Amino acid sequence: MLYLSQVLGRPIVDLEGERVAWLKDVIVRLGEGDHPPVAGFVARYRRRDFFLPRWRISHFDEQGVRLNSDILDLRPFGRRDGEVMLARDVLDKQLIDVDGKRVVRVNDVQIIEAANEWHVVGADVSLAGLWRRLAPPFMRRGRPVEVIDWADVGYLATDAATVQLKSSRGKLARLHPVEIARLAEAFSYQQGAEIVESLDDETAAETLEEMAAARQAQILGDMDEERAADILERMSPDEAADVLGDLPEGKAEDLLNLMEDDEQSDVAELLPYEDDTAGGLMTTEFVTLPRDLTVGEALARLREMAETPNMIYYLYVVEGEASWKLVGVIALRNLILSEPSLPLAEVMRTELQVAHPDDDADDVAQKIAEYNLLALPVVDEVGDILGIVTFDDAIELLLPRDWRQRLPRLLA
Repeated sequence: MLYLSQVLGRPIVDLEGERVAWLKDVIVRLGEGDHPPVAGFVARYRRRDFFLPRWRISHFDEQGVRLNSDILDLRPFGRRDGEVMLARDVLDKQLIDVDGKRVVRVNDVQIIEAANEWHVVGADVSLAGLWRRLAPPFMRRGRPVEVIDWADVGYLATDAATVQLKSSRGKLARLHPVEIARLAEAFSYQQGAEIVESLDDETAAETLEEMAAARQAQILGDMDEERAADILERMSPDEAADVLGDLPEGKAEDLLNLMEDDEQSDVAELLPYEDDTAGGLMTTEFVTLPRDLTVGEALARLREMAETPNMIYYLYVVEGEASWKLVGVIALRNLILSEPSLPLAEVMRTELQVAHPDDDADDVAQKIAEYNLLALPVVDEVGDILGIVTFDDAIELLLPRDWRQRLPRLLA
């Protein structure tokens, strides 16, 4: 087992053991398995850097590098696409430890030999790793190390323009979107945006919903428009409307036009409302059922729905199949426990609290809290249901400002 700090600056010797250069960096190609192989080395001869491929090496250890040939190609080194230089791109950079759900800094890199190949197997994030690089050899022993398995490295931050160091989707998929959002916000804006863009559309949407509004708009505004529209389609309509409302008008219109018709229509309904109103708080993700259905028929219809809201608190009963006129509400739990043959009209509640789209958002939040509701329907002047305000949006308004950033983690 080797550490990168132990080999940097060591001699590169020929077949006779004469030094011909010294080791400046170690090159790997990330993405080739959980423990990427060493592809070669950056060697320094006088004032020239050149590439030394892996197949030119017969031995590699703390003493340095031994060549298997006296032939060297001294053409200037140029990084190729996908190549990562461990000293330049990894040391002192931040990474996501997926297993530990945290952002840490790389103080050293662990390398092992297996089947005559060298592989990067871990990142030393302990002070011992930094001490190993800086302290004289006789002072390095006896300090505890903390090495993260490279298989658990979900993202590695680097400023190298020619290298894309993104996590595989599989690694970050092990984390909850709330955790991904928290970790992404620990990096610079550019690096946080890279993390979001590396995710699949569904996870990216859920992650953005947990981030600050300004950051959401900035990331989606800078993203390829087709991709941004795909992600917006997977966000809840109220969140998507809020993001578009924070973007320049022209940009928002372009993204809205790229969305699929159904999702575009849901979001467009919410855009006219001011943020500080019930209309600005509400979402159009809710379920209506006509009152002439029986309980059993209602449950069957729910099972047949291609898509349902992530959280169904209540089912809203309307006058008929083609109507939006709100006449009652049924808690999902009560529907499940009711006799299947009963009509919805007999099990629904007809006395219900409602809001109107222009109602003050703070007043709506207070009403949800006072009546201990999970959601409050928003209706127009003729009683047609337009949307619902959910309790999590209400709580966000009621909490002190310095608690709002913690809200997603409390409710996750």
